[in-house]
Amino acid sequence: MPIDKTKISKAMLEKARECKTADELMIRAKAEGFILTKEEAEAYMDELDDIELDEKALDKVAGGNCYTKCALEGPM
Repeated sequence: MPIDKTKISKAMLEKARECKTADELMIRAKAEGFILTKEEAEAYMDELDDIELDEKALDKVAGGNCYTKCALEGPM
């Protein structure tokens, strides 16, 4: 049975993002009261990889702040 995504909190999603394997995700989900099959966990792991970063996370991975002018000036 698919999980009702409206019942997943932001904290739960953050915990799910920390999982490295589908098995780990299944254990965490069970601790939160959700039962996942191996196939569902693998599908959710793939889906987690496709989640867009929020503004704060995007700033952390953006790397630098020069956009156009630096490209014209060459390497620093």
